[in-house]
Amino acid sequence: MFTLCVVLIILACIVLAFVVLIQNSKGGGLASTFASSNQIMGVRKTTDVLEKTTWGVATFIMVLCFVCAFLSKNEVNSVRGQQAPVEQTQQTDGGEE
Repeated sequence: MFTLCVVLIILACIVLAFVVLIQNSKGGGLASTFASSNQIMGVRKTTDVLEKTTWGVATFIMVLCFVCAFLSKNEVNSVRGQQAPVEQTQQTDGGEE
C-alpha cells in the first residue's frame, strides 16, 4: 500500500509539473493559443480550469503525503512488534578453555 501511494505521488507530481508549465503568468501559455472568438471555452475559462487543476493536484499530493506518513508509521510499529527479543549471554573470562 505504501508503494502504491509513492507511485501515485510521483505521477501526480509529473501531472502538476505539466499543468504548471502549460500556464503562463502573463496571460499566455495555453490560454493564448485558444484566442479565437468561436471557441467554446474562452481564454478566461481555460485559465480557471488550469488553476483549479493545479490546486486540486497539489491538494491530492498533500493528502497522499499524509497517508504515506501514516502508513510508514504503522509499518515501523508492526515490524518492531514482530521482532523477537534478543537474549544476551554473559561471557566470563573463566578458567575453562
